[in-house]
Amino acid sequence: MIQKKITAACLLLAMCFMFSGCGKKSPLDPKNPVTIEVWTYYNGDQLTAFDGLVEEFNETIGKEKGIIVKSSSQGSVNDLETNVLAAISGEVGAAEIPDIFMAYADTAYAADQLDGVVDLKGYLSDEDVDLYIESYIKEGDFSGSGEIKIFPIAKSTEVLVLNKTDWDTFAAETGAEYSDMADMEGLVKTAQSYYEWTDARTPDIPSDGKALFGRDAMANYMLIGSMQLGTEIFQVSDGKMVLNFDKETVRKLWDCYYVPFVKGYFAASGRFRSDDIKTGNIISYVGSSSGVSFFPDTVSTSDDESHSIEMEVLPCPGFAGGEAYAVQQGAGMVVTKGSEAEIYASVEFLKWFTADDKNILFSVQSGYLPVTKTANNKTAILNSGAQMSSGMEKTLSAAVDMVNNSKVYTTKAFEEGTEARSILEYALSDRAAEDRSVVEERLAAGQTLEEAAAEFCTDAYFDAWYEDTLHRLQAFESK
Repeated sequence: MIQKKITAACLLLAMCFMFSGCGKKSPLDPKNPVTIEVWTYYNGDQLTAFDGLVEEFNETIGKEKGIIVKSSSQGSVNDLETNVLAAISGEVGAAEIPDIFMAYADTAYAADQLDGVVDLKGYLSDEDVDLYIESYIKEGDFSGSGEIKIFPIAKSTEVLVLNKTDWDTFAAETGAEYSDMADMEGLVKTAQSYYEWTDARTPDIPSDGKALFGRDAMANYMLIGSMQLGTEIFQVSDGKMVLNFDKETVRKLWDCYYVPFVKGYFAASGRFRSDDIKTGNIISYVGSSSGVSFFPDTVSTSDDESHSIEMEVLPCPGFAGGEAYAVQQGAGMVVTKGSEAEIYASVEFLKWFTADDKNILFSVQSGYLPVTKTANNKTAILNSGAQMSSGMEKTLSAAVDMVNNSKVYTTKAFEEGTEARSILEYALSDRAAEDRSVVEERLAAGQTLEEAAAEFCTDAYFDAWYEDTLHRLQAFESK
């Protein structure tokens, strides 16, 4: 009987070291430090901020515990994905597998299918996990069993960014207010008003109105807009996707983007909408909060006119009467399989990096949002002592409000999810751009806007586009 009790106690003790509630005994030796390599796609200010914190870690906690972190930027997101999957697959000429790599859910899922990813649940206590915003932690739960295969380090959402200087001129003459753009329907009406106002300023040149608005990341518009309207396009369970491309919902999305685009109320010509702000092609756009640092401080038009502008940041408009959803963006960190010391060291670094003070500092320097519940707070950010520009303060303030006052959403990973999302990214925007070119040709030939756009604003035209896009998306549905 005594022997059985001893055996049970030993078993319980072993389980405590295996599972989340009790943690793991450190396999580290400060006299023989372990080196871990981290691959990111950061560049510019983001890379500088990340590398600065890596250096601080190595000189403090890393030295104390026996951990050396080496950071390497792989270039673009696509470059990173290609290099990671090549390394894990053991392709000829591929680099050694990093200990940690940055990834979105689809890439992390693909690496997991290759058996290259560690479930961190056994390396984090329940108290550790509870520190983080729940949806961020759940992003790496591919099976729905509570696994943690993506460690959140920095997130972003979408905000409405405005050229306040030129908006103020428009608002002073028309009475327009920020609240007019609180929802998509109001934004479309305001964009029409802006087009007509700019058109009227040159009465000798017909139909030369300007666009108010543009949008980065069209897939986000389709996915988040659908959620706001009560439909989840990609319904995923355990890596299997069921498509729900609801026609009524998609028609609403069409009416609030495609129609104003072909009429010239919306526009997109540069690589990013911040480029269109710089050329005066638009005066507002929806984009990632982490990209607002690229907002220009001057506008230079094709007429060689240049003037300074001020930025304003507002909440991202949703659909009137819809549920409050905001997009959850930003790659997390994935730990690859290795020695116990390497995995343990990787987790120690990620926990240190996401401590409130460090994560807020990184957020302020990079434009990303903190990932813990206590750090994702305007008061905590403002009181952190971190230096930030007025533009960054506006951005973080608006983005924190979006996250805290909405349900944040990102699609779950599934096979070929990146390709399916790509259809949502381009199907609507490419068609809108192509048809707008035809409208512009007709306007130049003397047609009115109503005449030039009439062909594209019919039920039949939408139906044909919808059926084609539906058919393309159905190819990715799990059989």
